[in-house]
Amino acid sequence: MRTWSVRFRLAAALLVPFTVSLAAPRTLPAQERFTLAHTRRVVGVGSPTLSADGRSAAFVVSRPNYAANRSESQLWRVALPHVTPELLTPGRTSVSQPQWAPAGRALAFLSPDAEGRNQLWVLPGSGGEARQVTSHPTAVEHFSWRPDGAALAFAATDEEPRKEGEARFVTTFDVGAQDIFLRRTLRPQHIWTVPATGGAATRVTSGTWTLQFSLPPGGGPSPLSWSPDGAQIAFTRTVAPQTGKNDSTQIAVVTVATGDVRALTGNRTFERFALWSPDGRTLAYLQPRDRNREGGFVTEVYTVPVAGGAPRSVTRALDRHILRADWLADGSGMLVAAADQTTMAAWIVPLDGAAQRLPLGDLVLTGGFGADIERSADGLFVFTATSPHRPAELYVMTSASATPQRLTDFNAWAATVAFGRTERVTWRSDNFEADGVLTYPPDFDASRTYPLVLNIHGGPTASSKQGFSALSQLMAADGAIVFEPNYRGSDNLGNAFQAAIAGDAGAGPGRDVMRGVTMLRSRPYVDRTRTVVTGWSYGGFMTSWMIGNYPAEWTAAMAGAPVTDWEDQYNLADGNVNWRYLTGGSPWTEAGRRKLVAQSPITYARNMRTPTLIMSHMEDFRVPPTQALALYRALQDLGVESRFLGFPGRTHNPTDPVMQLERTRLWVEFVKARSGGKVVP
Repeated sequence: MRTWSVRFRLAAALLVPFTVSLAAPRTLPAQERFTLAHTRRVVGVGSPTLSADGRSAAFVVSRPNYAANRSESQLWRVALPHVTPELLTPGRTSVSQPQWAPAGRALAFLSPDAEGRNQLWVLPGSGGEARQVTSHPTAVEHFSWRPDGAALAFAATDEEPRKEGEARFVTTFDVGAQDIFLRRTLRPQHIWTVPATGGAATRVTSGTWTLQFSLPPGGGPSPLSWSPDGAQIAFTRTVAPQTGKNDSTQIAVVTVATGDVRALTGNRTFERFALWSPDGRTLAYLQPRDRNREGGFVTEVYTVPVAGGAPRSVTRALDRHILRADWLADGSGMLVAAADQTTMAAWIVPLDGAAQRLPLGDLVLTGGFGADIERSADGLFVFTATSPHRPAELYVMTSASATPQRLTDFNAWAATVAFGRTERVTWRSDNFEADGVLTYPPDFDASRTYPLVLNIHGGPTASSKQGFSALSQLMAADGAIVFEPNYRGSDNLGNAFQAAIAGDAGAGPGRDVMRGVTMLRSRPYVDRTRTVVTGWSYGGFMTSWMIGNYPAEWTAAMAGAPVTDWEDQYNLADGNVNWRYLTGGSPWTEAGRRKLVAQSPITYARNMRTPTLIMSHMEDFRVPPTQALALYRALQDLGVESRFLGFPGRTHNPTDPVMQLERTRLWVEFVKARSGGKVVP
């Protein structure tokens, strides 16, 4: 079962970086440098799933098809511990969420039907033709095998009510707690079951409430978790299908035969991702340490007896923001994953005892907004990860102390490219030790000086890591030292660091970033006169904050999808009122307005004088472009050199490969032109 925490974030923008120390300069042929052409060759590897016997792993491989302007994905399988992978779905171009049947004799996955709606398909484990199991009138969102393998539960959105006559032309709808660009009422999602051989689906739940959901980019949906006897399903529900009510989430259990639903705890907020223990006596779930202040506090794994009792945290001592949690097969503990310093790590956490960290070396776990890692009953691990010089591949560990072995070679081309070295850097800021990732040009020479380019991560509940970062490597290949700072609010340094952003969205994080810049400027190879600040989403917020509060420090800036006005973010974004947990209240109270104005970059627009590129989607529901427009208008009226490039579409990040590449090109070329693009002898 694959789980991710839906963190309170704007969304990190692109890939991430890698690890090293300084060395002698190298002379490199020009063709060996990393270029935009190389990014076209990046293959995605993810969503690994282990068979019950631990002898096979299935996974998804995705590639960009630039001619058709779409991402295409296929299902692959590899025998363990190491056999050449084989393609299972050669005739398909869209496959997701593979899951082995409990007995390991079949694979279920999602793929579109003739109308383009995702349906459930089942493929024999030995290969062959997949059989369509559902023909649901709305798309299947996610699913789970019943423990006996004879049926599956799935989540699907309720159909729109049928209209006849003049009513067909009535398009009014109840807006509620939604974003400014929504054009219809969102319908609830509910649970259905279907035989594994196909046939009529049976509805299990109904009502005006909905299964917990999120709009991408965001964490994956809360899973449907069957009790071991197949009689009940644990799930997460929200009071209404409105994005602004996603703080009102609660774990619950439904009896499949009757549809009776009951809550497991007395809490009604921020519970997610219930997972049934192997013995059927306990549910594990994710919840922030202080559920009333999600904006900065780490998410922990809690357990609660199914028969009733008080929940308890099993990861408090770990003090990390848990992104993934799975039960061990014997129920003795959990496999968890979380960001830790500048990597994504995994631990075995006993229900009673100290956590054991897996020795992943320089590998950084990957997978959506979490980590794709699974463990078999006999202790074998399969996961996807990036390494310092390579995009994601599939790896195996035969035990919790074994050395990881790479199973796939889809990104073999990376071995022919001279990438820049990276290292973790640290510095003091207020009462914290902050950290970040530094990427050097591939032919770095400590006797020369280089421009410094900031690539600030989004979120804010995210972090920059020493994995493969296409964006940072492109900038480094153009002759810049790239700095990715983890400011307070980042999820990699524990509860106190993460919580410190609550009510201090800009000033505290701004000090963290500026002190990191000051530390780097003390190095003789950093050109103090050439510093470019950039970022997307919350990174765009931080960029806007830095040019308004430290105006003399920057050569140029790129603010992508920037939050510049917390009042607009509160009123118009899909998260809307939930932003009160980060900023400290509503703008419609006197005290709340003062707080939000003080934390809004647009308040400091009169100080701005940095040449700035602004980019945004013009129907961005996560960060409405009203804020980018305000920043652009302010800079124009103040005579500051500025340009605003808009992208069409209701999305926060480009979703098609052509526009993904175009955004990267615009970003990198702007940085190259404004940083000088050359080293200085």
